[in-house]
Amino acid sequence: MTRTIPKKDNLKYQIGSGDPFVAEIEPDETVRIECEVNCNGGLITGPESRLTRDNVRFPFLNPSTGPIRVAGAGPGQALSVHIEAVDLDPLGYTGMFPHCGLFPDWIWTREDRYFDTRPKRVADGVIHWSERLKIPVRPMVGVCGVAPKFGSVLALDNGEHGGNLDVQEIAPGARLILPVEHDGAYLFLGDCHARQGDGEVAGMGATEIAATVTFRTALAPRPKRMTWPRFETPTHIGTIGCARPLEDAMRIAFAELIYWLADDFGIPEPDAYMLLGTVAEARGTQAVNPKFTYVCKIAKEFLV
Repeated sequence: MTRTIPKKDNLKYQIGSGDPFVAEIEPDETVRIECEVNCNGGLITGPESRLTRDNVRFPFLNPSTGPIRVAGAGPGQALSVHIEAVDLDPLGYTGMFPHCGLFPDWIWTREDRYFDTRPKRVADGVIHWSERLKIPVRPMVGVCGVAPKFGSVLALDNGEHGGNLDVQEIAPGARLILPVEHDGAYLFLGDCHARQGDGEVAGMGATEIAATVTFRTALAPRPKRMTWPRFETPTHIGTIGCARPLEDAMRIAFAELIYWLADDFGIPEPDAYMLLGTVAEARGTQAVNPKFTYVCKIAKEFLV
């Protein structure tokens, strides 16, 4: 029987080892976890709902469900989180807010007319954007992380521990691999999207939505040169870097993948570097969080 971890009374705005565990799971146990919408759950109730300056309060965003204790997890290990399903609520929203997004003040102004909320019905596998436009859903998990080595990090932020990565590949059929720094790992999930465009440029410009995520975990020795999150999909392996400026995040993601190719696939580093120059697929997935996110991936067909 699959266990469900409810979001009620289990939501946190920071990722760290300071909160008591809300549940304990075994590796390879299938678990369902309820994830709240990124801002003021229960406020978006219909097509006329609107967020305001009073109820969008930074940094109280991305409430994440956790922490979850993973039995047997400890420093020196890598935790794989296998996403099996993301079941979306029937209503999400996208929004545009001053001083949030690619153009922080759209553009260089703080006028209220640039504070906007667009609730959207999500049903039948599509986002009902308008009467004419129906966008196929691509469900993903925006926040997935473990406690960092020192202190805690806002669920709005990201880093070597994972967190608010906003990577579209973290979706059903994929696994996210995270470096464990504490006994039990302290796993958190949240901030699901029905779909997100690269850059998440409007700040809350993905279709933000509450969801129930079905996942299972696995543990393995942490690769010697693994520092940042890694992921695997049915067709690719990839790495994630978080930094400002964006080019630093890009460098992190490429370096991490070069190490992975050298250590696990026997491709000498200069060869791996040149191979990525020919076949890498890389992009910035979000440019709105305190640190930007960049991914670098390679198709498995080239790992010969």
